[in-house]
Amino acid sequence: MSGKRPKPELIFAALGDETRLRLVRRLSSGGPLSIARLAQGGSVTRQAVTKHLRVLERAGLACGKRSGRERVWELEAAPLTVARDYLDGISAQWDAALDRLKAFVED
Repeated sequence: MSGKRPKPELIFAALGDETRLRLVRRLSSGGPLSIARLAQGGSVTRQAVTKHLRVLERAGLACGKRSGRERVWELEAAPLTVARDYLDGISAQWDAALDRLKAFVED
């Protein structure tokens, strides 16, 4: 992945699909996987897996590299950290709002 920080909106859009979430889970549980291996055991064709991987790649979540005759894909963890940090920020805002509400009600 390049040195620029992934955009949260691209990350969340990419993760907003059940098939892509399954691909992320599969890529996170093992090493690099080929498209054929990622499509194995599922109802999604290799062509569909390829399209979903391209969306993950544009969001910075996956990286494909040639290995012989096939392309293998790896998970890029940095965008997941960006997403977690973004959600942590929202959570902190809600916690602060709830604390203010609690203080208001108790006064």
